[in-house]
Amino acid sequence: MPVSPEIFKAYDVRGLYGDDIDGDTAEQIGRAFARVIADLAGKPVAEVTVGLGRDMRLTAPELAARYRDGITSEGADVVDAGQVGTEMLYFLVGSRGLDGGLMCTASHNPKAYTGAKLVKQGAIALSGEEGIGDIRDLVLGGAMGEAPGGGTVSEADLYAEFHEAAMGFIDPGQVKPLKVVVDGGNGMAGPMVGPLLQRLGLDVVETFWTPDGSFPGHEPNPLLPENRQFVIDKVLEEGADLGIAWDGDADRCFFIDDEGSFVDGDFLTAILAEHLLEKDPGSTILYDCRASRAVADVVTAAGGKAEINRVGHAFFKTRMQREGSLFGGEVSGHYYFRDFYCADSGTLPALLMLEKLSVEGRKLSELLGSYRAKYFISGEINSTVTDAPARIAELEEVYGSLPGATVTHVDGVSVDFEDWHFNVRSSNTEPLLRLCLESLVSVEDMEARRDEVLGRIRA
Repeated sequence: MPVSPEIFKAYDVRGLYGDDIDGDTAEQIGRAFARVIADLAGKPVAEVTVGLGRDMRLTAPELAARYRDGITSEGADVVDAGQVGTEMLYFLVGSRGLDGGLMCTASHNPKAYTGAKLVKQGAIALSGEEGIGDIRDLVLGGAMGEAPGGGTVSEADLYAEFHEAAMGFIDPGQVKPLKVVVDGGNGMAGPMVGPLLQRLGLDVVETFWTPDGSFPGHEPNPLLPENRQFVIDKVLEEGADLGIAWDGDADRCFFIDDEGSFVDGDFLTAILAEHLLEKDPGSTILYDCRASRAVADVVTAAGGKAEINRVGHAFFKTRMQREGSLFGGEVSGHYYFRDFYCADSGTLPALLMLEKLSVEGRKLSELLGSYRAKYFISGEINSTVTDAPARIAELEEVYGSLPGATVTHVDGVSVDFEDWHFNVRSSNTEPLLRLCLESLVSVEDMEARRDEVLGRIRA
């Protein structure tokens, strides 16, 4: 099967099983990955050791085995963690000082998809700008030749070790017996997070908690409203204190408050940052350029230092490792922790939120009330355009020239005014412009400004 260059994305490898990625393709990617990791580590391939994990997708056992065959055929050694959540693969790479890692997963995508998340030493993600493009060129070039062989495989059972490390982020004795509805989406959250929740003595209502790559309940993508309606309804039906839903590979979690409202990622970043700053005062918090001003305001009020950052986990992890930032949060639900190898986690936000609600003795809706009354956010809105750079330039010219405007280029273009702001950026993979806008006046003001900016984007 000819390999399509389209499977090599900005942050991972992803495509339809059989149509885009089959066993032979996986083996070629494994071979190329071993070579690229060796180059990044500055070692011969025969001295490289990488971690390997797979999620619950029905095709994962076959494809993980073929990735493993490709890696070892180049002479690199593999530590195989078996079926794990993606952050457990990051934990394996970080805790054991491995040269890299490959997670066989398609994350939140529908069941027909497969793919791989790839990291180098320190559990820092490869990207199109570093690593993935090189893998693509090796695979598409078709000139890797005969594989020398010689790599070995060892197995690692990470669950107990991972659970102990995760529990170390909170004081378990502080957590009260809250009633929590959990929706695993038949992904990896059940075995990865479930034992921790049981140890905390919570009243847990488990839904879609058993890994099943056929996804009998719903697609494992809680960012889509249709996939989180079930957990919203269940929270209200059970009178629960909160709901938590995970994506398929469980490296992201999403929250529903006690009133059945979805918690936006920027507000969650602010809540987690405030809680973590109580444990580590004065630290630096990273937030992405799309986020509500709530993040910077809360971090500053809590005595921390708020720093804006480019969207994307490779950029967050690299900067956090370089500068020692305590925590980073993205609107999309990725949350990064300095003391977890600067990796993103779907486990730690859940534990920290349970601790914060218990310590403060307040409902999640109460915590969010002050944010929702002051910060009126549009969420990310996509528009199909034919000439994204020209549209961005036009928006900068129109709005950047207005009185009081401040223009920055952290990622795309951001234009800030005293009482409203927006960011517009291009998609890495599609002909889309992504708009995030916020007003500090009212929801009506946000909607009017949103519609005005969208009108220019879509004209």
